[in-house]
Amino acid sequence: MTALNEPLPPPVPSQAFLDRLAQRRSAPAQALTTPGPSDAELDHILALGARTPDHGKLFPWRFVVLGPQSRAEIAARLAVLVELRNGPAKDQAVLAKLTAAPVTILVVSTPVPNAKPIWEQQLSAGAVCMNLEHAAGGFGYSASWITDWYSYDPQALPLFGVGENESVAGFIHIGTLDEPALERPRPDMSAKVTRLP
Repeated sequence: MTALNEPLPPPVPSQAFLDRLAQRRSAPAQALTTPGPSDAELDHILALGARTPDHGKLFPWRFVVLGPQSRAEIAARLAVLVELRNGPAKDQAVLAKLTAAPVTILVVSTPVPNAKPIWEQQLSAGAVCMNLEHAAGGFGYSASWITDWYSYDPQALPLFGVGENESVAGFIHIGTLDEPALERPRPDMSAKVTRLP
C-alpha cells in the first residue's frame, strides 16, 4: 500500500491479456466440437461474463444455458417451423450452428422499464456477450457469438423461453476447434479514429 501523497506505481501491462485481445477471433459455430467447458468452468465463465458495464446496477440481462439435448429438441421444432412456412434453405442450414457446440449460453436482454435508457441497457447485454467470449478464451476454448433468424422470430423466441419485452442479445457457442479460426479483414484504423485536441 502506498503512503498518502506518494505517487502510485506505473501500470504493469499484461502481455497474456494483450495477446488474447490481439488474437481474438470468432470461431465458426458449426465447427465447434468437444471438449467443452466443465460445469465448474461454465460457472466461472458466467460469473466473469456478468462483470460488465451496467449503468444503474440494473443487471438488464439473464443467461439460459443450453446443453446438447435442449438444443437438438429446439432445432427440431425450428425445422418444422421453417417447413410450415416454406422458408428458404438457408433457414434450415443455420440450425447446424445451434446444435454443433458442446454448450451454448443464450444471453437475453431484459431491460428495466423507466430506469436508464433502454439502449444503454441493451449495450450492457452486448458487453456480457463479449465478456463471455473472452472468458471462454481464458479457459482455452473457442467461442462464437451469433444470432440467426430464430433470434428475432416471434414464433421461435418462446421455444427459448424469451418473454415479452425481452430480446436475444446473442447465442454464445463454446467448444473446441480442430484448427485455428481463419483471420478476417480488419478495419483501416486511420479511417475509424478521430483525435480531438
